[in-house]
Amino acid sequence: MHRISRDAAGKPSLIAWEGDGNPSPIGLDQLSEEVQALRVRRPSFRESWLREGAGARRERRGSDRFVEVPWDEAFELVAGELNRVITTHGNNSIFGGSYGWGSAGRFHHAQSQIHRFLNAIGGYVKGRDSYSFGAGSVIMPHIAAPMEELLDQHTDWNTLAAHNELFVAFGGIPLRNTQMTAGGPSRHRVREALDQMRARGVRFVNISPLKQDIDGAAEWLPIRPGSDVALILALLHVLISENLDDRKFLSRYCVGGEQVKRYVLGEKDGQSKTPEWASAITGVPAHRIIELARDMGRSLTMINASWSLQRQSHGEQAYWAIVTLASHIGQIGQPGGGFGIGYGTLNSVGSSELRLSGPRLSQGSNPVEQFIPVARIADALLEPGARFDYDGGTYEYPDIRLVYWAGGNPYHHHQDLNRFISAWRKPETIIVHEQFWTSSAKAADIVLPASTTLERNDIGFASREGQMVAMRKLQEPLADAKSDFDIFGGITRCMGKEGEFTEGRTAEEWLENIYEDFRQRNTTLVALPGFCEFWEAGRLEIQTPNKPTIMFERFRADPERHPLKTPSGRIELYSERIASFGYDDCPGQATWLEPLEWLGSQKTARFPLHLLSQEPSRRLHSQLDHSPHSRSGKVMGREPILLNPKDAIARGIADGDVVRVFNDRGACLASAQLSGDLLDGVAIIATGAWFDPTDWALTNSLEKHGNPNVVTIDAPASKLSQATVAQSCLVDVELFVGELPAVTAFDLPKFAAEDTARSKSPRV
Repeated sequence: MHRISRDAAGKPSLIAWEGDGNPSPIGLDQLSEEVQALRVRRPSFRESWLREGAGARRERRGSDRFVEVPWDEAFELVAGELNRVITTHGNNSIFGGSYGWGSAGRFHHAQSQIHRFLNAIGGYVKGRDSYSFGAGSVIMPHIAAPMEELLDQHTDWNTLAAHNELFVAFGGIPLRNTQMTAGGPSRHRVREALDQMRARGVRFVNISPLKQDIDGAAEWLPIRPGSDVALILALLHVLISENLDDRKFLSRYCVGGEQVKRYVLGEKDGQSKTPEWASAITGVPAHRIIELARDMGRSLTMINASWSLQRQSHGEQAYWAIVTLASHIGQIGQPGGGFGIGYGTLNSVGSSELRLSGPRLSQGSNPVEQFIPVARIADALLEPGARFDYDGGTYEYPDIRLVYWAGGNPYHHHQDLNRFISAWRKPETIIVHEQFWTSSAKAADIVLPASTTLERNDIGFASREGQMVAMRKLQEPLADAKSDFDIFGGITRCMGKEGEFTEGRTAEEWLENIYEDFRQRNTTLVALPGFCEFWEAGRLEIQTPNKPTIMFERFRADPERHPLKTPSGRIELYSERIASFGYDDCPGQATWLEPLEWLGSQKTARFPLHLLSQEPSRRLHSQLDHSPHSRSGKVMGREPILLNPKDAIARGIADGDVVRVFNDRGACLASAQLSGDLLDGVAIIATGAWFDPTDWALTNSLEKHGNPNVVTIDAPASKLSQATVAQSCLVDVELFVGELPAVTAFDLPKFAAEDTARSKSPRV
């Protein structure tokens, strides 16, 4: 959370809130010249689209000139295009894309705004699940509970400090991820929580290729990426064969324990999942697997999996295996024990603050039933009419003619970006709302300038963060920028749908409306003042409950009165429902399935390094990559790639060298950083560098800035979830030789003179 400070001349700046003992520096430079220079200032239309019509010269997306037009004309053009597409092809030809960056406020939440708008004009094809934990979203309701419920119910840090003895972290607990919470964090608590746990004698084990994935003292077990399931099965083998498993817990609270036992002991497939078997796959010594299993069975143990663990080939199996392991230890529902699937991913996970359903803008009703799993957007654009499996059903990709995107950057979060360029050329029209000239904005047909958080009033709130903030406008919108609400209001006015969208309320009236609705919904949980009193105060502290949060505590106390939402009402270690789907890539229990790409693959003969694309520490995803804070972390203007010195020396690479990272899907440039705290054979690049191809007209040109999604694979985790597998990626790295191309990610697009373009436009 940020606070406004002004100098003697009244010039504003952002500083960290004094109530936060470990504030994040991300976003403090939002008012800098570097950030403001990249603003989208006026409605901008791709020249070929404006001059020749929808669908014209789509290969020029990303490199075409733009024409700035006034808002009244922009509203008419956008409304006309939406009416054309709806009349000709129907609302199921419109894809409403949004990742909705939650820190923007609860009213000016782009995802809520765009979905409400599209529903007001007849509906749209939606994206389902998320890139963050798409596989988890689909698998967890089958075996334990919906992902969103689990994230809100994690045992709180204070309880862990008081009771936990052993914290085993698959994928670590990286503090870089805990700088944020959807809706906005208040006090950053995770570093202090880990320190408190260590002070009380908790032992941490970091199972990750990178030692720094846990901040502070921890035992490091380096593991080959993508092999966690094999390690977990071997831990189960030790527990079962040495009678350390809790069979009473398995009998009362779980179904499928016998199927797990038969598989682990090799009775189902002839392969016993011994520590020696797992060691050959994971690289973890067999004796350490045995020691760890015994420690886990005899300690009060919390087992945590990062979200990265399920962003891989067969990612569902990792979460299923984690729950299976915790069930065999038998401490689920007890203070200090059990499992987690989110510690170290968000600041709010593990919070002891009150869980409340926050203020929200109703999105209305969507009459269009078709959807796309979000990570399959390229498949949908490239293969309209093709059929796909998803969570037990079979569906058909719609024929998308228009993409409308507000809140998000698909050229950041999607995989195999060269393939995505081809897919992005398929729609006739692409409309985006943007604050800055990102790669997605440059590759759009229509770019409508959105105001920033500092240029509008809103309400800041996140469940389990302990406060609500009046986000008062600091300054007027830059140039012709407008809020998403005002943009959609202008378009619906031209379409005769303004009443359906605004309901006759201004933005300020909506703020009061959603606040009062929030207050009434939560009146039995917390006493809140009226809106005017809240707005005057500026910030509300929400009283922390005295009762600790313990995941599945009520289920443990009485599984008959408090069953889970699974088909059996219990934890499903074997799922009859999933088994009935007949998926070869997602069987009915946690299973070791070889990833598409990993260090045990024959593909390592050509691409011997496993590339991981982790969350960045200097920005939120790709947001504010152009800020001084983010750019100061680059080397020679490019995103760093972390390499083990052995791998670097073998390739003649020194620290700071610019290198080419490549596979059959593409190549990008990055700057080498060497560390012995990274498992050899593994490389890491943070995500979020704005996509910067050498030539947008090509679909396989060199990317100059260090965006790892140029080389990641665009394939589904399984037929069950269709989620991303970004962490299953093999590459090679070589020293870049030749003239170093300039980074142009932060250059503005070219603009055509308005009168020149419009004089030849069929739309004027």
